[in-house]
Amino acid sequence: MNHAQIVGWAHTKFGKSETPSLEGLIAEVVPTALDHAGVGAQDVDGIFVGVFNNGFTPQAFEGALVGMAMDGLRNVPAARLENACATGSAALYAAMDFIAAGRGKIALVVGAEKMTAVPTARAGEIMLGGCYRAEEDQVDAGFAGIFGKIAETYFQENGDHSRELAMIAAKNHSNGLLNPYAHMRKDLDAEFCNTVTEKNPLVAGPLRRTDCSLISDGAAAMIVAAPDVAQILKRAIGFRARNQVNDVLALSRRDVTEFAGARGAWKASLAEAGLTLDDLDMVETHDCFTIAELLEYEAMGLAKRGQGGRVIREGISARDGKLPINPSGGLKSKGHPLGATGVSQHVMAAMQLGGEAGDMQLPGVELAGVFNMGGAAVANYVSILERLK
Repeated sequence: MNHAQIVGWAHTKFGKSETPSLEGLIAEVVPTALDHAGVGAQDVDGIFVGVFNNGFTPQAFEGALVGMAMDGLRNVPAARLENACATGSAALYAAMDFIAAGRGKIALVVGAEKMTAVPTARAGEIMLGGCYRAEEDQVDAGFAGIFGKIAETYFQENGDHSRELAMIAAKNHSNGLLNPYAHMRKDLDAEFCNTVTEKNPLVAGPLRRTDCSLISDGAAAMIVAAPDVAQILKRAIGFRARNQVNDVLALSRRDVTEFAGARGAWKASLAEAGLTLDDLDMVETHDCFTIAELLEYEAMGLAKRGQGGRVIREGISARDGKLPINPSGGLKSKGHPLGATGVSQHVMAAMQLGGEAGDMQLPGVELAGVFNMGGAAVANYVSILERLK
C-alpha cells in the first residue's frame, strides 16, 4: 500500500497542565503542527481526533473542538475516535485510510487528554472502561490492578522479575531526562525502583509506584499527506508498514502473559516491510506498566516467552544498546494522556528519523518501530517508519 506520510507535528509538555480544558490543549498543538508542515488550514481535507474521555471531562463531541481551536478549520470534516489507550493510533490510521481512499490529500491528526481535573480514584475508575467490566470491574487499584495480576501470573510461571521491572523503569527515567516534553524528568536508579518504601509503595500485586505510568494531561498532533503532496513539502516520514491486530477483551479467555495480539501486529508489520527486528534502529513501545514493556520484548521477538528479562539485563534495550527502546522515556517517564499517547509515540519516532529530536537524538536512525496498545494488549498497532526526505 502507498501509505500517507508524516509531514509535520507538534507536542505539548505532558504532565499536570495549567491549561484548564481539552479544547485548550488541542489549541496548543494544531497551529504549531500546521506551521511545522508548511501547510495552511485551507489545505486540510479531514480532521481525526483521538480522545478517550469516558468521564475525564464533561465536554464530549471532541472532533468539533478543533474547529473551535482554529477558526480556519471550522468547515473541515472532523471525527473523533476512541480505542482505549490506542486511541491516538486509531485516529492516525483512520486519517491514513481517508487519504488512501482518495477522500483527501492532507489530514490533521490530534490526540489529546485532560486527566488531572478529576481525583485520582475517579481517574482509576474511568480507566477501567478499558477492561472487560463484566468480569474485571472489581479489581483493586484500577487498571494497575489488571497489570498487577498479569505480573503475578508471569512471576508464578517464570520466577520473580521485580529487579528486571525496576531496571526497565530506571532505563526509561534516564531516557526521559533528555525529553523536554516528559512529565517526570527525574533520574530514578534501579535500586530505588526495586525497593518498596514510603516513596515507592506497592500499588497492585508486585507492581510498585515506579512500575506504573503517570496520570497526565497533554496533546500531540501530526499532519499526514498523500505521497505526491509530501514530495513537495519540507519533510516526509514514510510508513514501511502499519497493522492493527486485536485480541479478545476478556482476560479469562486468553493467556494473559502471551500478548498474542501484539505478537501478531509485529509479525504482520515486519512481514509487510520486508524487515526483521535487526533492521530497526529504535522502538517506541507502550510501557503503561513495566511488566507491559517486558512482555512486549517477548511479543516483538527480542526474546522467547519467559525470557524477556534478559533483554534489559543484557542492555539490549538501553539507549546505547542493540535496539534502543523508548529513547523518549516511554509512557513511564513521558506520561500517558490516553488519547495523546499513540500520536505522541509516532511523533517521537518521526523526530528521531528526521534528526529533530534534540537531546534525545540517537545516531543513525533510519528505521523505527512504534507499538501502541489499547487495554491489556487488546487493540494492537505496529508501525514501521522511515525517513523519505
